[in-house]
Amino acid sequence: MRVWLGRRGNRFALGIAFTLAIAALGTGLARLPGFDRVGPLACAIAIAVVYRQLAGYPEALRPGIQFSAKRLLRFAIVLYGLRLNIAVILHDGLGLVVRDAATIAFSIGLMVLLARWWRADASLSLLLGVGTGVCGASAIAAVSPIVGAKEEDTAIAAGIIALGGTVFAIAYTLLRPLLPLPALQYGVWSGVSIHEVAQVALAAAPAGGQALAVALLAKLGRVFLLIPLAFGMMLWMKRRGRHDGPVKVEFPWFLVGFLAMSLAGSYLVPVLRVPSDWMQAVSNFSSFLLTAAMVGLGLNVSLKDVRTKAVRPFVAMVATSVLLSGWTLLSLWW
Repeated sequence: MRVWLGRRGNRFALGIAFTLAIAALGTGLARLPGFDRVGPLACAIAIAVVYRQLAGYPEALRPGIQFSAKRLLRFAIVLYGLRLNIAVILHDGLGLVVRDAATIAFSIGLMVLLARWWRADASLSLLLGVGTGVCGASAIAAVSPIVGAKEEDTAIAAGIIALGGTVFAIAYTLLRPLLPLPALQYGVWSGVSIHEVAQVALAAAPAGGQALAVALLAKLGRVFLLIPLAFGMMLWMKRRGRHDGPVKVEFPWFLVGFLAMSLAGSYLVPVLRVPSDWMQAVSNFSSFLLTAAMVGLGLNVSLKDVRTKAVRPFVAMVATSVLLSGWTLLSLWW
């Protein structure tokens, strides 16, 4: 019995170590020229997907890999809450939050509508709508367990949103000199329409420090709105369960942790005068854990299934992102 438990424990530890190793490879790859535009998350997912196609799923390591894909994922989301300064949003960003709410409603609503019109996979399209409207892969990871999405769909959506958002961020930097927008308005446009926080920084930084600050403020408003959105989706799933049959919805305790860490980062950390280097280390650690979790999800991806189910959701995401960019840009001129 002890031997069996020992072997099982070793496979569990090796599975976690396997995801951490690929996450480290992805992080290192993302530091190379060209790959730095994509980011560590997308690089790690790509490595995991390639490994799955070439070597198959490492069944002996499944317990540890699943732990990374589920438990490490939620722990990373909790730590991610430290990046959200609620005080700044409530003090300076209420007007931006209104724009952010419109962005989320537009993105999710249009993705769901296009999915119906084009007969795209509904679950994957919903995840991409959330990722487009809120905060990319982090939002996808947060709502996936609430809506009962498959791990494969979560991984595919995270990879698509990371790649698509990076392309849009680069396109913004190319368009900026051609647009008659002051720096601050360009920052607002970037913050309310681009997917990931890092991608917003990539797009807004060339416009200067003030543009970058307002862009990140607008983006943090969308991260803040992830909390009510997630709880609203949980209530929607419960109602759907009453009408369409029993659907078990696990209470998203990790979002409570996310909110608690946000409050701690906003009010407790300044009082305790936690060094900025420590906070940056925690931020880097949470990003690395999220990358490792996505490796676990990426190993579930079959390219054959991607070709059959992800093409239409991908096209719908691109169309939604283009229309979102155009609509938010026009709204700045009204």
